[in-house]
Amino acid sequence: MARTALITGGAGFIGSHAAAELLRHGYRVRALDDLNPQVHESGRPAYLDPEVELIEGDVRDPGAVRRALDGADVVLHLAARVGVGQSMYETTEYMSVNAVGTAVLLEAIAEHPVERLVVASSMSVYGEGRYVDEAGLAVDDFERTREQLERGEWEPERLRPVPTPEDKPPALASVYALGKHDQERMCLLVGAAYEVPTVALRLFNAYGPYQALSNPYTGVLAIFAARLLNGRPPLIFEDGGQRRDFVSVHDAARACRLAVERDGAAGRVINIGAGTSASVREVASLLAGVVGRADIEPEVTGRYRVGDVRHCFADVRLAAETLGYEPAVTLDDGLGELAQWLEGETATDRVARAADELADRGLTL
Repeated sequence: MARTALITGGAGFIGSHAAAELLRHGYRVRALDDLNPQVHESGRPAYLDPEVELIEGDVRDPGAVRRALDGADVVLHLAARVGVGQSMYETTEYMSVNAVGTAVLLEAIAEHPVERLVVASSMSVYGEGRYVDEAGLAVDDFERTREQLERGEWEPERLRPVPTPEDKPPALASVYALGKHDQERMCLLVGAAYEVPTVALRLFNAYGPYQALSNPYTGVLAIFAARLLNGRPPLIFEDGGQRRDFVSVHDAARACRLAVERDGAAGRVINIGAGTSASVREVASLLAGVVGRADIEPEVTGRYRVGDVRHCFADVRLAAETLGYEPAVTLDDGLGELAQWLEGETATDRVARAADELADRGLTL
């Protein structure tokens, strides 16, 4: 008999791809999603596979969670409010959904244990990634001061960024990061207590088809795409030299399935990324090229957002060892697929309004 997988947040960007991945591998899939209008402007999204059973409900609602969990064999917990900047002024909402919602889910799982729990955490938990000094020694406590940022001193002196492994201590630079850390720790603690094998995946910057283009707090590539589709330049903070790990949503979805199926990862926190890095300015120019808007140069603002970090990209060796995960989609191929999807899409550009909200609250310098 086919196993049933419950995906909280299953109508979202990563959730819908994870649902398709699990369906392809013989699972029945149920999604619990509140269809938040900031992400879903018109109800159930057309891209969600029709075979997915969708329960519209809030992860903070014990009744909705119990209904969704009924008969589920495994749980993939993706439900979350997402956005570093927005989390700094919608603090109650972010902590309520991300922390309290997770607690509600875990109470239900404690009453009706499942075979496996996988929770989506975030690279934001690291804050700054790992650096090494001139002697090659790891530096995990680097932080930039407000005074440095006001002077435009973006780069650390005499330090070099390197791939960030899971043993790098957390450095929570935003309310969003705090909530994701709470999610992963709660899941691992309760999973161990109730003997539910649990895996926390620290996802890096996922991109690909079905991102919410009109949501100005979504992934950076979707934000850039919304600007380009409206003939406007991507807005880049600092000098654009900050480096990130851009992972295809197809790789992220496959990692979710592997975490559901593979033994040996229980109780672990595991990075999921592409294992490579690119600067924000580089990807903005690459995206402009593949969507046919190479004539639009990114606008480098020289401003800084509270909660941003300079460099953070993934060391994915543990994912290979424990899950058999290897990134399969290159950045060039992933951007090409994204460009094809964008050809039929429209986007309401709300980026300037979101920037004004941050500025009004003193969250940009």
